[in-house]
Formats: sequence, C-alpha cells, structure tokens
Amino acid sequence: MKAVILLAAAASLFAQPQVENANFQTTAFSGSLKAVLAAKGAGPYWAAWQEPIVSGRRGDMCSWNDNNNTPIRLEGPTALLVLVRMDNSQVDQLRVSSPDCRFDGGGLAFHWITGVPAAESVAWLQSQVSEKNPDRAILAIALHAGQAAEQALDRLTAPTQAEKVRERAAFWLGNSRGAPGVEALKRMMANDPSPKVREQVVFALSQSKEPAALAMLIDAAKNDKTPQVRSKALFWMAQKAANKQTEDVILSATRDDPDRSVKEQAVFALKQLPGDRGVPLLIEVAKNNPDLAVRKKAMFWLGQSKDPRAVEFFARVLTER
Repeated sequence: MKAVILLAAAASLFAQPQVENANFQTTAFSGSLKAVLAAKGAGPYWAAWQEPIVSGRRGDMCSWNDNNNTPIRLEGPTALLVLVRMDNSQVDQLRVSSPDCRFDGGGLAFHWITGVPAAESVAWLQSQVSEKNPDRAILAIALHAGQAAEQALDRLTAPTQAEKVRERAAFWLGNSRGAPGVEALKRMMANDPSPKVREQVVFALSQSKEPAALAMLIDAAKNDKTPQVRSKALFWMAQKAANKQTEDVILSATRDDPDRSVKEQAVFALKQLPGDRGVPLLIEVAKNNPDLAVRKKAMFWLGQSKDPRAVEFFARVLTER
C-alpha cells in the first residue's frame, strides 16, 4: 500500500500540465536549460518544467474563474510549475503556477521539458534576476524546495548585488525559507551597508514564523546603528508579537534610544500593540518620560485611542492643573 501511495504521489508530481490551444511537445532535459531553450528557436513559444515546491505554501496558484474545475488543494501543491515565454531568443515572460492549473497556449508551441534538475532550474532562474525587475525570478527561486534555492537566495543578498535585488531576496528568505532563511537575514543585518536594505530585512524577519526572528527584531531595535532601522524594528515588533518582552523593549526605547525620532516611533509602536495593551504604557510615557516631545507624542496617541483609561488620565491631568 505504501508503494502505491508513493507511486501516486510521484505520478502527480511529474504529470504534464493541462494545456489547450497549443502545439504541445515534450522534450527531455539534457545539458542546460539555456541550451534546451535555445534549441527551440527564436520563438515566440512557451516552455515549462516542474520542480518540488518548498514546504509551507497554502493554496494553488491558478487564476480562478467560474469555468475552472481544477481542485482547490487546501494543503497546497507539492510541485511548482515554471513557465517561460521566449520571443526573439529572449525571455519575454516568466511565471510560476501549480501543475494542475489549466492553460491556454494562445496557438503557440508549448515545450514541456522533463527531468530538469532543481539545481539547474535555480541556476537558470538566478541568471534571469535583473536589477530592473527581479521579482518574478526571485519568487520562482524562493518557491523551489532544497538547498540550491537557499544558497541562491543567499548569493543574491551579497552587498555586490543591487539594493532592489537584496531587498526582494531578503523578503523571500523571511517569508518562505524557515530557519536557514533567518540565518541568512542575520548575516544581512550584520553586514549589509544599506539602511534601506536593512529596513527590508527587519520586515522580512517580521514575516518569519521562526522563534529566532523575534530575537533578531529585538536586537535590531536596540542595536542597529541607523535610527530608521531601529524605528522599523520597533514598529514590526509591535505588529508581530505583543508580550511582556516586546513591550518592555519598546517602552525602554521611548526613554533610552539616543535619537528622538526613534523614541517617537517607539511611542507609535506602543499605540500599534493589539487590543488595548498599549494604553497603560502610553499613559506611563505621558506621565514619566523625561523628554517633553515624547510625552506630547504619547498624549497625542492617547487622545486618538478614545479608551476610557485615556479619558480618565486626561481628566486627572486637567483637574491637577
């Protein structure tokens, strides 16, 4: 029975896609994707191949409409389809999809390439990453299962890469690569010279489900050398987790950060805490913070809250005057 299940899973993984209105042709991979695609001519044509998808994805990647009878996989697909439109011997379009989606080839040739090694797929996609439009190729890399994808994303975070490339690689490291992704983001926080990129790393950490990601957010909020990065870390910390540890870190920043703009951002982060958790902390800042501008900012956000405790605090302040 176990063998039957494994065979069924393998058949599902490597089944050819459902393509209509196209001259469908099957080609076995040999050599390199660059060579296989070049051998098909200048185009226009479509080519596609299939790879195992990284775990943790939910939902299929089809364009749903009333006429699409593809089953909706509640636990997500087990494979990724990479689709490429070639025209004039250049990549014209790059897409990712689920293998059980239905496609209309628009009357063009559709080359289904079998047996493409995951490392070759990732290497070819990395060659397609450009500073002008890195999103599709990096997304496709990030959805590949295995170390080849993680290593490619790590290479794309090198300081020699364009900022936009590093930012997109950081996002997907946090969003889809688990513990190895967090380790790569840790290296970026330590080594990337661009505050703009490190701000994106902070956001990527907020998207990760790994426990180590929160510890890194806290470290960035306390120790990053750039005020705007510390500010972003405080903001995303408030969005990601509301607990005594994060609240204490944010409250400390309202007092101890050397930059007033970060202190004021910390006040805003308190306001962003879910529910009404931030109100008593804002009251504490408004009463006791040594910086008048920070106290005023806390009172402003208390006024926006309309919380009964804030109303009581203002009434007490006015009475004391």
